[in-house]
Order: sequence, then C-alpha cells, then structure tokens
Amino acid sequence: MCAAMKTSGVVLACAVLTACTTAGQVLFSLLPDGTVPILLSNFERESDTNRRRVAELERAGDWAGLAKFADENLEKDKVNTSWWLVAGYANSRLANYPRAIECYREVIRLEPDSAAGWNLLAQTLRESGDSRRAVAVLTQALIVLRDSAVTLMLLGESYSDIGQFSQAVRQYRQALDIDGGLTPAWAGLARAYAKIGQLAEAESIARSIDKTDPSLAAAIRREMGGK
Repeated sequence: MCAAMKTSGVVLACAVLTACTTAGQVLFSLLPDGTVPILLSNFERESDTNRRRVAELERAGDWAGLAKFADENLEKDKVNTSWWLVAGYANSRLANYPRAIECYREVIRLEPDSAAGWNLLAQTLRESGDSRRAVAVLTQALIVLRDSAVTLMLLGESYSDIGQFSQAVRQYRQALDIDGGLTPAWAGLARAYAKIGQLAEAESIARSIDKTDPSLAAAIRREMGGK
C-alpha cells in the first residue's frame, strides 16, 4: 500500500507554499524551501534591503520586530500579499492568532487562488483551537485549489482534530492519490486508521515509515497502544 512513499522534502522550518503533522509543525512547514526570506524573493519589487531585514529578524526570532516591520511596509503598500504573508507568519509565531487570521484572509481577498493564504489561514485556525472553522475554510479552499494534496492533508488533520476519523481517512487518501510521497499524510492516515480500529492498515503504514522515519513510526505505534 505504501510502496510509493518517499521521504517528503518538507522540513519543520521550511518557509510558505507547500506542506508535518502536529498543528504547529504543519504551520511552519507550510512556509517553499527555506524560511521567510524565500517569500520575499518571489516578489521582484521588494528590495534587497527589505529581504535582508526580514532574514535578520527571522534568524533572531524577533517575531514582534518582524510583525512591526511587515506592518510598516503594509502602510506603504496594502495590496502586497508578500507583506501580508510575512505579517501573518510573524503573528502566528507570537500566537497572536486573530491578527494572523486577519492577515491571511487579506491574502485570500487579494489573491483568491493563493494556496499559501488558504492553507495558512486554516492551519492558524487549528493552532487557535478552532478546527471546525478550519474544516469550513479548507472545504471552501478546495473549490478554488481543486487537486491540492496539502490542502486535502490539512483537511484530514482538521477532521482528526474534531474526532471525525472516518472522514479524515477519506481526505488523507485523496491527498495521497495526488502525492504519494507526502509522508505527513501517510502518518495522519495511519493515526486515523488506528482511531477507527483498522490496526492492520495502520501497522502496514508504520512499517513503510520505519524505513524513512523510525521515530515517526514509533509514535504511530504508541498511538496504537503498542500493537
């Protein structure tokens, strides 16, 4: 079942357009290949000075400073989605979820097809403890994003949060039909299978994950009660 699985290129601190499995991990891994500076590198109109400053603040973990810097730039350019994303990211790190949600909603208003905006909005809702709203946001996002494996995986995570594990299984499987190498989705699927008593299926996935991430496989088995 998991023969197509390969280690995902996503890492915990990587920085905003693709896809780990706890709520906090998924949020920060949503942000393509690097950290926040990569966001700004995708926008040619941003100066090297601004990119360097964002990099410095991110490396220092100065999230309040980063949020302030983003807000200062938004005062000059309120339609620049890169600054809304950076502001959302910084406020998420500060656990200022209302502001982060506001920022990501603005990204979606300006760019309705922004996968980063939709996924980060939903993930921030999860972080804030409102997974039911995350389900609603992700369901709406899929109308726009259609075959987004990450969005489907996050929907699976959100359904798992609220105990709807059978529905979570369906979403994880859809995500994996699109991207069989999305390791976090395999892990989520295994956990959901365990929750609904399909331990053989969960163990099959854990055995496959053993080859690439033994600690994750062990965590899955702990959730299965050591079986």
